[in-house]
Amino acid sequence: MSNRILIVDDSKAMRMIVRRTLKQAGFGSYEVDEATNGAEAFNLIKKGEPPRLVLSDWNMPDMSGYELLTKLREEQIRVPFAMITTEGTPEMRAKAAKAGALFLIQKPFTPEELARAVGTVLK
Repeated sequence: MSNRILIVDDSKAMRMIVRRTLKQAGFGSYEVDEATNGAEAFNLIKKGEPPRLVLSDWNMPDMSGYELLTKLREEQIRVPFAMITTEGTPEMRAKAAKAGALFLIQKPFTPEELARAVGTVLK
């Protein structure tokens, strides 16, 4: 299993926030890759060794985080997957969980929230 985390978000600022927060939360030893949408992330995952964790936004152009998760599962790619999104309704959480997301963190989030959630997967 790789030592990489893939951050998928169409916002460069949000990718930088997640990257910095991962470092602050004690996950600085992981390599961090970035993708600007689900399609780019899918291609990265398909061509290389799957990351230890995918942290994806829900709403993005070209392919949403939900569509990315669904496509990965259709292709039998069992990479640990989580959502970091402004969408935090119970319905969205249920939809994400049913599709196979390990957790959903709502933006804005604290370093402690991210550390706790990511720690359940990586520690």
